Amino acid sequence: MRKVNIKQSLDSFNEMWSPKIVGEVNDSYVKLVKFKGEFVWHHHEQEDEMFLVVKGRMLMKLRDEDITVDEGEFIIIPHGVEHMPVAIDEETHVLLFEPRSTLNTGNVQNERTVATLERI
Repeated sequence: MRKVNIKQSLDSFNEMWSPKIVGEVNDSYVKLVKFKGEFVWHHHEQEDEMFLVVKGRMLMKLRDEDITVDEGEFIIIPHGVEHMPVAIDEETHVLLFEPRSTLNTGNVQNERTVATLERI
């Protein structure tokens, strides 16, 4: 067992849109990621995702609405729902909780796809 300090873990990296694994719960990863600007429209065929805003604010764009997620709030995106996270503040820090099989860009492969995740 180990405890994880979220702030210290976030301070240990600077890359944007590159999730880092900080823990595992059953078949899911706990990840930390820093956002700046817009991500890409995508969806996940099988996996639900939870986004918990640790610092800053995030806009979760959906095809039929936009939802603002403030610091200390989270949103769960069900599998199959097309979405695009956007950092409202200059930089937003997010804790993700999602199955191990989840690829950060879902059904889209591009320069932001992170196939091999780093553990911190």
